[in-house]
Amino acid sequence: MSDTPRRLETVTVSAGRPPHLPGAPMNEPVTFASSFVAGGELEYARYGNPSWTALEEALGALEGGDCISFASGMAAVSAVINLVPAGGAVVVARHSYQHTLALLDDGAASARYEVRRVDVADPDAVEAALPGAAMVWLESPTNPALELVDIERLARAARAAGVLSVVDNTFASPLLQRPLELGADIVVHSATKLIAGHSDVVLGAVVTGAPELAERIRFHRGLHGAIPGPMEAFLALRGLRTLSVRLERAERNARELTRRLAGAAGVLEVRDPGFGTILAVVLADAAAADRVVERVGLWIPATSLGGVESTLERRRRWATEAPTIPEGLIRLSVGIEHIDDLADDLLRALGE
Repeated sequence: MSDTPRRLETVTVSAGRPPHLPGAPMNEPVTFASSFVAGGELEYARYGNPSWTALEEALGALEGGDCISFASGMAAVSAVINLVPAGGAVVVARHSYQHTLALLDDGAASARYEVRRVDVADPDAVEAALPGAAMVWLESPTNPALELVDIERLARAARAAGVLSVVDNTFASPLLQRPLELGADIVVHSATKLIAGHSDVVLGAVVTGAPELAERIRFHRGLHGAIPGPMEAFLALRGLRTLSVRLERAERNARELTRRLAGAAGVLEVRDPGFGTILAVVLADAAAADRVVERVGLWIPATSLGGVESTLERRRRWATEAPTIPEGLIRLSVGIEHIDDLADDLLRALGE
């Protein structure tokens, strides 16, 4: 076998497969089992399943660490936040995913830990909040403000302060951004989104390069039972196989949409982080944004993202969304449809 390092696009296709033996299946089969014959590596299915292992091998190879899969993205988030000791503090981007913030606020309300919300657009302010904290939680781009974070700088500052650094890499995927390489301790994914890519799976994942952290997170999964189903793991891995080509098409669509939406009727601002498949447009108010969501035909009004189909939603329709997000902000998850159809549908809904 060649010693040439495999590119990430190749890893999405090749990792997590059974050995290349004559007559063997090319894909890891789905293993439906609650228990295994005693004496082997596996005994009870709450602690392991070959279907999970295949997905974890592939995603771990892409992110550069040890992957632990979970029943959902929020199960993965919960397992990582559980690392914060009682009385500790979590520094978190104020525009993080709303349910991550809600989970943190729930822990703070019961005095389990302190939450320090920061504006990640000001890295000096983030660094100033680190002393005495146990964890810093970052997203880049943030959801849904689409702010970019200097992960390398903040991970370095966190390490110097003795603070665990966590990056939710759901929006970027490891093909566009590898936080562990940039110095982060832990990466979190809602694998429901770009990883699985077809809006048919709910799944989460945590990846870390630190064996001690991986062991603690894996122990939490087994103890709390937040395990993925074997079929979900199989489907997520099947979706991962096409991540590279899906991402290439959707990114190209996203950049072209940014160009066509600039100066479009009623659009005050187009937010584009410059990579990935998520955009946002800001309209005058909630009523204007709601009208666009109601008028589209091809775009699907939906709260999820990262699938092959294009979706959109006004984020402030959720009462728990950060009040600093504009009422008229529409988050766009750009899919792989023809760009002319996507643009025509959106511009028509905008009134052009």
